[in-house]
Amino acid sequence: MYRVYFFICFLLVSLGLKSQELKARVTVNYSRVGNSVNKNAFQTLQTSLINFLNNRKWTADTYGQNERIECNFLLNLESTDELNVYKASLMVQSARPVFNSSYSSPIINFKDDNVIFKYQEFQQLEFNENRVTGNDALASNLTAIFAYYAYMIVAVDASSFASHGGESFFQKAQNIVNNSPDGNGITGWKSFDGIRNRYWLAENFLNNRYNQMQDYYYNYYRLGMDNFYQNEKTARNNLVELLLQLDDFNTQNPNTMIIQFFFQGKSNELIKLFAKASPQEKSKAREILSRLDITNSSRYKDELK
Repeated sequence: MYRVYFFICFLLVSLGLKSQELKARVTVNYSRVGNSVNKNAFQTLQTSLINFLNNRKWTADTYGQNERIECNFLLNLESTDELNVYKASLMVQSARPVFNSSYSSPIINFKDDNVIFKYQEFQQLEFNENRVTGNDALASNLTAIFAYYAYMIVAVDASSFASHGGESFFQKAQNIVNNSPDGNGITGWKSFDGIRNRYWLAENFLNNRYNQMQDYYYNYYRLGMDNFYQNEKTARNNLVELLLQLDDFNTQNPNTMIIQFFFQGKSNELIKLFAKASPQEKSKAREILSRLDITNSSRYKDELK
């Protein structure tokens, strides 16, 4: 009887290890919150958000313990005039392991400045994808935002392993957008809230005009990064071809959010990848990257001479 009990417990633990998709670290920075607030509440919030992301099943897929997606969330809080209501910026980062190496490539590096929510210590963080907004829109907004980015992380990661592999998860994220909380100063979910927000990010990945970007993620990782161990020259040639495709995409669709989203956090990686390229490839990469990743244009020009 004891052996049967032990086996059942072992099976349950093993299944648990193969279920959750995320291996998330969450940091709640409350240095800009006034002294009148009990700071213990933010430690509780941090723990609750970690559990919310890591203990929830976001997909029907099976993930091994070593397949969980490494990601970071940094929530920088500010007080508001309303009790228990906070404004914040949220930095979201995730990495994708490169095949046959110990290196993890930054795949998402995005800052969301449109975060506002209501929270009291020990408040339950609840989320229902079929009913995104609960009785309190400001309380619901916190879990809606974190769930949105959880799906975006899973979607982009899946797209890097299989052609359009993240399609259904992008749709999950868009479902949150379509049913998002509203009012009470909540922003970031609507097309008119700005040109670079949660609405436009999900829209770009699913818009028929732009969704070839999902293919570009696949080509960057499976045809480029994952092939460096086997044939560095071929892998780098594939990346040059990808840059040409991205350049053409950007010419046809200037100033899209999705191009900027792709390049954020990748400058160091791209400079290292093309530093060993032939003069011709290096010149081509420098020219295109300076156009596509304007924020780091001077770095490409200086470091890929």
